Amino acid sequence: MTTSPHRTALPHAPEVTGLIAEAAARLSGLDPDGMILVRHQTSGVYRLNTAPVIIKVAPPGEHHLADVVALVAWLQKHGVPTVELWGDPADQPLHIDDRVVTLWRYLPQERAVRAPDIAESLLALHDAPVPPSGLRRLDAFGPIRRSIASSPLLTDDDRDLLKRLCDRLAQDEAILTAGVATGLIHGDAQHRNTLLDPATGRAVLSDWDSAVLGPREWDLTTIEVHCRRFAHPPAEYDQFCHRYGRDVRDWAGYPWLREVRELRMITSNARKSPPGSPAAAEVRRRIDDLRDGRESTWNIL
Repeated sequence: MTTSPHRTALPHAPEVTGLIAEAAARLSGLDPDGMILVRHQTSGVYRLNTAPVIIKVAPPGEHHLADVVALVAWLQKHGVPTVELWGDPADQPLHIDDRVVTLWRYLPQERAVRAPDIAESLLALHDAPVPPSGLRRLDAFGPIRRSIASSPLLTDDDRDLLKRLCDRLAQDEAILTAGVATGLIHGDAQHRNTLLDPATGRAVLSDWDSAVLGPREWDLTTIEVHCRRFAHPPAEYDQFCHRYGRDVRDWAGYPWLREVRELRMITSNARKSPPGSPAAAEVRRRIDDLRDGRESTWNIL
């Protein structure tokens, strides 16, 4: 384990993860001069200015990334379109203080990803065999309950509302998923976790932290929720269904799983969003809409 020039007790914030990303670059023989913060939600994501490399700094406690590295190397061998690790996978992940760091090939994007772009890559993933080891099974409700318990944003009324909805949905899980086949799924398949490879024009999947064994309906419903909630043109989702070969809305369990996915999106952002931030205000609006039974367009977080 390498120690970076700061105390490990500091929070998961850019002033901390930036130092860790710089240390990771130097350990990998790269120059961090001019490094750019791309985003800072679950992980701190940085792009080097001196090489086509993305550096991801996971929050404390995320120690399963060795499995992610092994999975991506396995996906590449099995022809699943995925963003590539930088360098030799055997050299990753890096451990710096209490953080785990991964390095990825940077793919410059000339246009925004659209839902139809994702279909063929997601189908290739769903058609892949099950990896030999290292993958967890989908836990649909555990993360929701943990987020409700730990969120600094929620009032007691909010927690009561979200707990009751979670309990109601969990009661139906066994019935609605009976007989549904499981396999390798991305876990958070959506526009922002897909990139276009400029060399081939083909979409590749990225951000494999949520990959698990579960029903492919989980991924398909995630795409539908993102298209509908974030106001993508309806025709784009129809094109996705045509290219993938299935519309998950035809599945009897879709209305239930749609509620589960939306609840998970609300609660995970309630856990991650700093109080007083624009993201916290968006979470508050989503909860108020949920309480009042309003169907609204969401702002991306």
